[in-house]
Amino acid sequence: MNRLLLRAVLAVVVALAAGLGIGIGLQFSGLRWPGAAPPPPRASAPTTADIQRAFVGVADHLRPAVVNIATAHFLRRQRPRGGTPPPGTPPSLKDYFDQYFGQMPPGERERSGVGSGVIIDAQGHILTNLHVIKGADEITVRFYNKKEVAGKIVGTDSATDLAVIRIPAGEGLIAAKLGDSDKIEVGEWAIAIGSPFGLEQTVTVGVVSATGRSEVGIVPNENFIQTDASINPGNSGGPLLNAQGEVIGINTAILSSGQGIGFAIPINTAQRVASALIARGRVQRGWLGVSLEPMSDDLAQALGAPKGQGVVVKRVLQGGPAEKAGILPSDVILRFGDTTVEDLQHLQRLVLDAPVDRPVTLRVLRKGKEMSVAVTITEAPAERPGAS
Repeated sequence: MNRLLLRAVLAVVVALAAGLGIGIGLQFSGLRWPGAAPPPPRASAPTTADIQRAFVGVADHLRPAVVNIATAHFLRRQRPRGGTPPPGTPPSLKDYFDQYFGQMPPGERERSGVGSGVIIDAQGHILTNLHVIKGADEITVRFYNKKEVAGKIVGTDSATDLAVIRIPAGEGLIAAKLGDSDKIEVGEWAIAIGSPFGLEQTVTVGVVSATGRSEVGIVPNENFIQTDASINPGNSGGPLLNAQGEVIGINTAILSSGQGIGFAIPINTAQRVASALIARGRVQRGWLGVSLEPMSDDLAQALGAPKGQGVVVKRVLQGGPAEKAGILPSDVILRFGDTTVEDLQHLQRLVLDAPVDRPVTLRVLRKGKEMSVAVTITEAPAERPGAS
């Protein structure tokens, strides 16, 4: 075996030993770079048993906060046109409801949907997806201990596909701990709990594959966490967790043409939407009143803007906040408040999440010169839920 091959084999052995927590470390002096200081002492790597106990602990702790959501839709019937029962023949109860109400009695219904949800407070509010409960006449919430209660819709938001339902508050109601989705990193553990295909309390494990996914084509306001933790129909509305058992996202969709590609709404977004729905029953979204164009290298060179930063104003809408503030076509928006604008989708999210009727300072590049412009963001028109 030549020297190069021997070094390669030793490197692989050491890497595997470190990854398995065997504790070999870099004790072989020949494996250190010449002149390098000895590595500082460190705690032994976690064992497979340690990792397993961590996952078991997360599952045990979160199961009481994750619920199965079943929906029922009453069977609709068209009212009969013309014709009457034979004289003296009393209509049946079914005919009575068909004729006068156009639907079956509440007792005759079909359970037509299943999804998941996560309890977010002691008052009984549950966060889930809008598509899980949309159009439901009846919502049944089922706990990990098989207990069932009725749920009522508090509010929904089509721009993010989120909804809040409520169940009666009671002793023993356990809420999940919400994390900070702005701090998650690609490659960290991701744990999904839900009811795929009705299989309640299913736990799957993967990693955070990507963050800030947009242009997926699911909802107008997209900023998804991508994960390879197994997500299937029925997982929708359930939590995506980190290794500390904190909710970092709400599982929402999968890429049907592939495997191991699931999407979750970041919990920071979901929490803001849930708070608005609980407080007002709807979400107020900011509006700037501009049509935007992505920044390309050619545009950056032509406008004297930094590459990979900012968004170009293509058109200013009449009567909108931008026009009132003096924003002009071809202006480059570099900063929104204290945040550097990365791209078009980033600016749209910043505007949508901005407080309504409050001024914000934009840093704008106009004809090669930077300036600050104060704009008062207004509420987005109903017909523009995802626009700027």
